[in-house]
Amino acid sequence: MQKKILNSAPGMNLLDHLERTEKRCGYKTAVDDGSCRLTWHGLASLSRQIGSALSRHVSPGSPVPVLMEKSARTLAVMLGAVYAGCFYVPVSPDNPPERIRKILDTLDSPIVVTEDSGSSDFTCPETGGISPKVFTPEMLMQEETDTERLDSIRTGMSGQDLLYGIFTSGSTGTPKAVVVNHEAAIRFIGHFTELFGITEDDRLGNQAPFDFDVSVKDICSAVMTGAQLVLIPKKLFTTPPVLIDYLCEKQVTTLTWAVSALTLISSLKGLDYRIPVCVKRVLFSGEAMPPGQLRIWQKALPDAAFVNLYGPTEITCNCTYYPIGREFSDNEKIPAGRPFPGRQVFLLDEDGREIVSPARRGEICVAGESVSCGYYRNPEATARSFVRRTDSSGKEELFYRTGDLAYYNENGELVFAGRKDFQIKHMGRRIELEEIESALNGIDHVEKSCCVFDPDRKRIVGFYLGDAVPADVRKSMKEKLPLYMVPSRIIRTEVMPLNKNGKTDRSYFQRQACL
Repeated sequence: MQKKILNSAPGMNLLDHLERTEKRCGYKTAVDDGSCRLTWHGLASLSRQIGSALSRHVSPGSPVPVLMEKSARTLAVMLGAVYAGCFYVPVSPDNPPERIRKILDTLDSPIVVTEDSGSSDFTCPETGGISPKVFTPEMLMQEETDTERLDSIRTGMSGQDLLYGIFTSGSTGTPKAVVVNHEAAIRFIGHFTELFGITEDDRLGNQAPFDFDVSVKDICSAVMTGAQLVLIPKKLFTTPPVLIDYLCEKQVTTLTWAVSALTLISSLKGLDYRIPVCVKRVLFSGEAMPPGQLRIWQKALPDAAFVNLYGPTEITCNCTYYPIGREFSDNEKIPAGRPFPGRQVFLLDEDGREIVSPARRGEICVAGESVSCGYYRNPEATARSFVRRTDSSGKEELFYRTGDLAYYNENGELVFAGRKDFQIKHMGRRIELEEIESALNGIDHVEKSCCVFDPDRKRIVGFYLGDAVPADVRKSMKEKLPLYMVPSRIIRTEVMPLNKNGKTDRSYFQRQACL
């Protein structure tokens, strides 16, 4: 039965799966955020109502920015955008106003949905000071569902239509929006749920905020299988015992979490307090999992399946997986594993030749199903990272250059080996150090800057030349960037040495950061 549900006809979109699930599981809980529960019928009905309202203010194919904390109602707004023929773009309200304005400027949407219509100034100077029209969920829920209007929109939809956009860091100081269509998401989640045995009997404990693509696996897996989506409030991650109690109370069976969230619990001895015995699979990604922390989880949940996932947002969530069948020692690296079905993952050397022998490092490239549609309204960045090649059969295909380095071990498994550029993984997020430098350079009395990542202490360190006081620099940075991008240490330096090519000597600052 499960495979029949997941097999999608060509052109099928996520709403078809939502309505299938509504018919099968109508009065079972679809989403529970701790204070509000919606059944599948309730979620679908509310989404159609919101979609009817949105469709009167925005044209099909447009982005709908959703500036809300994650909740059951937020999910209904996101799906409502899809009913309106649009694609949803989650935007965290925790972003500073300047970053929110940059995001809205990139999207150029005529509307934004947020909790409080008067809470923020969304004017974008870059677009001549034109503000989008602001709607709250309450405003959208005042209109009746217009079935005829929704049916008309639906007839023009296809699997190639965009489903969502997720913003990532940009090297120029402007965030980039990765956009993914329905077919890419459905194909990936079909493999994902089948490989890991996710069914309507599961309860998915959602850790990731909706503006982080890990959440796509939770949302779409629930929609496509009928599993219950349990949204975990972010405040619980400050108190591991309370978080563990919540997992037990909600009888969560599946954790698709960032490594940083799992290690928060294990490093603070949360599993000594209580073990969430209902958890039967732990799927992690975002950073390298420390083997010592993984062993704590394995000891606590000896019957659970543990899987290491790898893949950037641009290829729709993940492209490789590695089921963990043993304990790893502290000096071992956990492999990224093998490709998901429908994907081709390969390594290229600096001359563009494919690497097949063990131990040689190359750039991870991904082709096949579910490669995203690129960066929204950014053809230059898209052309740099999404490249065409002729495959072994002579067919031309698109592949994505991840910028990540890896090598094959003796078993032919892919092993992650860092970045080839100035991008890092921190707190589960992919960050361009150049975006942080751009923000630093824009502060009064800062002449030049260099940011590096200290992998041992897992912290970003920012160095700058100029007369600005470090405390003032930190305050300004918090006004420009999300907290996870603000350097842990901000150091004023008297020198900004250059390397032999006349560029900032990053190796010098890397050494300074590790002192």
